[in-house]
Amino acid sequence: MLSINKAADRDHLIIELNGEVDASNSVELDEVIQQALSEDSNKILVDGRKLEYISSAGLGVFMSYLEDFQEKNVSFVIFGLNEKVLNVFHILGLDQLIRIRQTQEEAEQALYEA
Repeated sequence: MLSINKAADRDHLIIELNGEVDASNSVELDEVIQQALSEDSNKILVDGRKLEYISSAGLGVFMSYLEDFQEKNVSFVIFGLNEKVLNVFHILGLDQLIRIRQTQEEAEQALYEA
Protein backbone atom coordinates (compact mmCIF):
# COMPACT_ATOMS: atom_id res chain seq x y z
CA MET A 1 0.00 0.00 0.00
CA LEU A 2 1.29 3.43 -0.96
CA SER A 3 0.00 6.92 -0.48
CA ILE A 4 1.69 9.92 -2.05
CA ASN A 5 1.15 13.48 -0.90
CA LYS A 6 2.45 16.58 -2.64
CA ALA A 7 2.93 19.97 -1.04
CA ALA A 8 4.49 23.19 -2.21
CA ASP A 9 6.87 24.68 0.35
CA ARG A 10 8.44 28.04 -0.43
CA ASP A 11 10.28 27.47 -3.72
CA HIS A 12 10.24 23.67 -3.80
CA LEU A 13 7.91 20.72 -4.06
CA ILE A 14 7.79 18.01 -1.41
CA ILE A 15 6.64 14.53 -2.41
CA GLU A 16 5.84 12.46 0.67
CA LEU A 17 5.90 8.68 0.28
CA ASN A 18 3.95 6.67 2.83
CA GLY A 19 4.07 2.87 2.79
CA GLU A 20 5.67 0.63 0.19
CA VAL A 21 6.70 1.31 -3.41
CA ASP A 22 6.62 -1.86 -5.50
CA ALA A 23 5.76 -3.00 -9.02
CA SER A 24 2.02 -2.71 -8.35
CA ASN A 25 2.13 1.01 -7.53
CA SER A 26 5.39 2.39 -8.92
CA VAL A 27 3.33 3.88 -11.78
CA GLU A 28 1.76 6.26 -9.24
CA LEU A 29 5.21 7.52 -8.22
CA ASP A 30 6.17 7.86 -11.87
CA GLU A 31 3.05 9.96 -12.58
CA VAL A 32 3.71 12.29 -9.64
CA ILE A 33 7.30 12.95 -10.72
CA GLN A 34 6.25 13.36 -14.36
CA GLN A 35 3.61 15.89 -13.31
CA ALA A 36 6.13 17.80 -11.19
CA LEU A 37 8.46 18.06 -14.18
CA SER A 38 5.66 19.17 -16.48
CA GLU A 39 4.81 21.91 -13.97
CA ASP A 40 8.42 23.09 -14.16
CA SER A 41 9.21 22.25 -10.55
CA ASN A 42 12.98 22.71 -10.48
CA LYS A 43 13.47 21.83 -6.81
CA ILE A 44 11.99 18.53 -5.64
CA LEU A 45 12.32 16.90 -2.24
CA VAL A 46 11.16 13.35 -1.62
CA ASP A 47 10.18 12.76 1.99
CA GLY A 48 11.00 9.12 2.72
CA ARG A 49 10.40 9.19 6.47
CA LYS A 50 7.30 6.99 6.12
CA LEU A 51 8.65 4.85 3.29
CA GLU A 52 8.80 1.28 4.61
CA TYR A 53 9.96 -0.56 1.49
CA ILE A 54 11.04 0.12 -2.10
CA SER A 55 11.38 -2.51 -4.80
CA SER A 56 13.57 -2.43 -7.88
CA ALA A 57 10.53 -1.08 -9.77
CA GLY A 58 10.36 1.88 -7.40
CA LEU A 59 14.09 2.48 -7.67
CA GLY A 60 13.74 2.27 -11.42
CA VAL A 61 11.32 5.19 -11.38
CA PHE A 62 13.92 7.43 -9.75
CA MET A 63 16.62 6.16 -12.10
CA SER A 64 14.52 6.83 -15.17
CA TYR A 65 14.36 10.54 -14.33
CA LEU A 66 18.03 11.21 -13.58
CA GLU A 67 18.75 12.36 -17.13
CA ASP A 68 15.60 14.53 -17.19
CA PHE A 69 16.63 16.14 -13.90
CA GLN A 70 20.03 16.98 -15.35
CA GLU A 71 18.67 18.30 -18.65
CA LYS A 72 16.03 20.46 -16.95
CA ASN A 73 18.39 21.58 -14.19
CA VAL A 74 16.16 20.08 -11.51
CA SER A 75 17.57 19.81 -8.01
CA PHE A 76 16.33 16.49 -6.57
CA VAL A 77 16.97 15.23 -3.04
CA ILE A 78 15.55 12.32 -1.04
CA PHE A 79 15.55 12.51 2.76
CA GLY A 80 14.54 10.61 5.85
CA LEU A 81 15.04 7.05 4.60
CA ASN A 82 15.10 4.36 7.25
CA GLU A 83 18.19 2.19 7.48
CA LYS A 84 16.68 -0.74 5.56
CA VAL A 85 15.56 1.40 2.59
CA LEU A 86 18.77 3.45 2.59
CA ASN A 87 20.74 0.21 2.48
CA VAL A 88 18.95 -0.78 -0.75
CA PHE A 89 20.01 2.51 -2.36
CA HIS A 90 23.55 1.97 -1.08
CA ILE A 91 23.89 -1.65 -2.24
CA LEU A 92 22.84 -0.66 -5.76
CA GLY A 93 25.10 2.40 -5.76
CA LEU A 94 22.16 4.75 -6.21
CA ASP A 95 23.36 6.86 -3.31
CA GLN A 96 26.18 7.90 -5.68
CA LEU A 97 23.68 9.08 -8.32
CA ILE A 98 20.91 10.53 -6.17
CA ARG A 99 21.45 12.98 -3.34
CA ILE A 100 20.18 11.49 -0.09
CA ARG A 101 20.12 13.34 3.22
CA GLN A 102 18.99 12.37 6.72
CA THR A 103 16.83 15.36 7.63
CA GLN A 104 14.53 17.74 5.80
CA GLU A 105 16.77 20.65 6.78
CA GLU A 106 19.82 18.97 5.24
CA ALA A 107 17.81 18.13 2.13
CA GLU A 108 16.62 21.73 1.75
CA GLN A 109 20.21 22.94 1.98
CA ALA A 110 21.26 20.35 -0.61
CA LEU A 111 18.72 21.79 -3.07
CA TYR A 112 21.00 24.80 -3.42
CA GLU A 113 24.28 22.91 -3.76
CA ALA A 114 25.75 22.56 -7.23
